[in-house]
Amino acid sequence: MYSINHIKDLNILEIKDSKQQLFGKIHLNDGASLQELTLGGHEIIKDLSPLSYETTYASSILFPFANRVKDGQYSFNKEKYQLETNHEEEHNALHGFVYNKVFKILKQNTSETHAEIVLEYIEQNKSIGFPFTYNIEVTYKFYEDNLSLGLLVKNTDTSTFPFTIGWHPYFLSKNLYESTLRFDSKQKLEIGTRNITTGVKTFDSSDTFKIKDQQLDDCWILNSEIIQFHTPSYKIIIDSSAKNNFLQLYTPPKANNIAIEPTTGVSDSFNNKIGLQTLNPNESYKITWNLKISKN
Repeated sequence: MYSINHIKDLNILEIKDSKQQLFGKIHLNDGASLQELTLGGHEIIKDLSPLSYETTYASSILFPFANRVKDGQYSFNKEKYQLETNHEEEHNALHGFVYNKVFKILKQNTSETHAEIVLEYIEQNKSIGFPFTYNIEVTYKFYEDNLSLGLLVKNTDTSTFPFTIGWHPYFLSKNLYESTLRFDSKQKLEIGTRNITTGVKTFDSSDTFKIKDQQLDDCWILNSEIIQFHTPSYKIIIDSSAKNNFLQLYTPPKANNIAIEPTTGVSDSFNNKIGLQTLNPNESYKITWNLKISKN
């Protein structure tokens, strides 16, 4: 049997199963981010302490833009906008607006086979850099050996707005040096000194991507929605319902952790238009990411 416990003083949800194969922890005050996850008895997402959530964006939902906007500046429909440059060192706008918002519980249910939680954030204030309103529904479905994360964004404004969307989970390996990735890509983005996309170059993904001791902050254009992460103790398959997918990899200053970020856009999509989409008034956009674990 599955259970959901709302720790109200911290505004945290804990999800468990009676077999102790599944555990999840969602921080509602931190953008409904999934801060801990155990699947199939394997701890795959863990608190990154002493690194802070404010610097890692661990498991945050990235909207209305994934990654960066150079200098926080962009143009849309012949209008110029200035976003807050919340990454002071790079002087870029980083990871959108949702990561630090408070989500409310819309509904939750449990059964013998799974637990489901639907959360909501309603944006009614128009910022200077993104003067549009929207609603976001986040649906988590927890099973013994898999997780489904669904996002539904509705444009509640009277104007069309641009967007990309992404998810920023960090995965734990017993030995990241001996862990590998498999994904289908023929193109890798060229990234400048401020982590802004400057071009595209060819890439051969026919070989297994060996992480070893690489310091990664790189992005690929995917030809498939499937990403495989192999560690010495488990394998995860990540898939997306989106048609156009990108993969961002980042190794933080904490051993044996790696961010494997599925996104629908890249750094500076608001300017270079790579992966950029628009959402009309009263229309919705839906995307689902699935994680499935298997033992090696």
